[in-house]
Amino acid sequence: MSNSKGGFYRRFIKRPMDFILSLMAIVALSPVLLVVAILARTKLGSPVLFKQIRPGLNEKVFMMYKFRTMTDERDENGELLSDSVRLTKFGKFLRSTSLDELPGLFNIVKGDMSIIGPRPLLVQYLPLYSNHQKRRHEVRPGLSGLAQVSGRNTISWEEKFNLDVEYVENVSFIRDWKIILLTIKKVFVREGINSETAATMEPFKGTKKERMEL
Repeated sequence: MSNSKGGFYRRFIKRPMDFILSLMAIVALSPVLLVVAILARTKLGSPVLFKQIRPGLNEKVFMMYKFRTMTDERDENGELLSDSVRLTKFGKFLRSTSLDELPGLFNIVKGDMSIIGPRPLLVQYLPLYSNHQKRRHEVRPGLSGLAQVSGRNTISWEEKFNLDVEYVENVSFIRDWKIILLTIKKVFVREGINSETAATMEPFKGTKKERMEL
């Protein structure tokens, strides 16, 4: 359980801070948003934004926004080619610099997401979570989070979920700012903390131990 100071921050400070900081970021980064949108339209086609339903606070679904990073290339049967084929050099650049995540600032303004929290994953993962893993939905999902600055694609799903729950149990102003600063550092060294395709991480299929106990 979170301590009293953490509870106060979570209830009364975190959301207003998220709203103000994300709004300021949208204004400050508006030229970058415009340039990336134009380049995405030119190099990858339309639509510029990638939209997908993701589960958020209390597993309530919302529409998440990102800049598209893949083309719509299809085979002779009209089926989309693999992610690794459709992910272009420009798309890889957007991911390595986390520029593809900038539209998520609008999700934060709307209240769907927070600056820091467990990353919003796929809806189809919901039935696969253990009761412990489901706790990641006790807070708003984040643009970045503890798992993202602790290894992202180099740690297992179970380790990620344990870090998500650890964050849920210890939400605090100081911890959020530590994660924000670590995120900025990782973006500048291009560790690709926010890449989310099968090309970089295998889909979650449930924890083996949990499946055996069912």
